[in-house]
Amino acid sequence: QVQLVESGGGLVQPGESLRLSCAASGSFFSIYAMGWYRQAPGKQREPVASINTSGSTKYADSVKGRFTISRDNAEKMVYLQMNSLKPEDTAVYYCLQSYYSDYARPDSGSWGQGTQVTVSS
Repeated sequence: QVQLVESGGGLVQPGESLRLSCAASGSFFSIYAMGWYRQAPGKQREPVASINTSGSTKYADSVKGRFTISRDNAEKMVYLQMNSLKPEDTAVYYCLQSYYSDYARPDSGSWGQGTQVTVSS
């Protein structure tokens, strides 16, 4: 049974940075794509960033150039570096370990419990 634990969320002002971390348990971490999703109040969960087993990344248009996803297979960790944060980035951020290798598809995989990110002055 895979467990994912996110950390690093918090309250920041616009323009500041945060780094989210996701620690995974279980075996075969390196063969799965990993991703970050977010859900704002009253909105559907949406993809933010994905990293596949080869290290290729994909980003939502709204975060391109500001967010960077990375992974450390030896430590079974995935990170989301968020720079130049905006109020519209406010959401609960979820880590996903997908059962696919090419992209962190939300229809099959394991989710973390989420970490709150609030961007406000």
